[in-house]
Amino acid sequence: VQLQASGGGLVQAGGSLRLSCTASGRIFVNNVLGWFRQAPGKEREFVSAIGWSGMTEYADAVKGRFTASRDNSKNTVYLLMNSLKPEDTAVYYCAVDRDRNFRTRRDETQYEYWGQGTQVTVSS
Repeated sequence: VQLQASGGGLVQAGGSLRLSCTASGRIFVNNVLGWFRQAPGKEREFVSAIGWSGMTEYADAVKGRFTASRDNSKNTVYLLMNSLKPEDTAVYYCAVDRDRNFRTRRDETQYEYWGQGTQVTVSS
């Protein structure tokens, strides 16, 4: 199983980026798909999650600015990031959960497969 994340880059504050993450090797229609991020010198943190039904949840820091979506026909999850801030600068990771349990969506230990990460840099 491989997760390939893309879409990161350098953007000015207030700009937008859309991250994509495509899974290969297995179909994840019923799994929770999560996004996490890790800024330099900080621990990895939850950003968003989307369940099989399309139900979503977001960290308070990104709520109202980021939107997660999924295309099960493409085995792909997206993260649209608007109104980006310098504090959004981080490596962003996509992940697939182990137990298909939306209740543990914020717990990174519940995620079994991880992408390689894509760098997002927001300049002020």
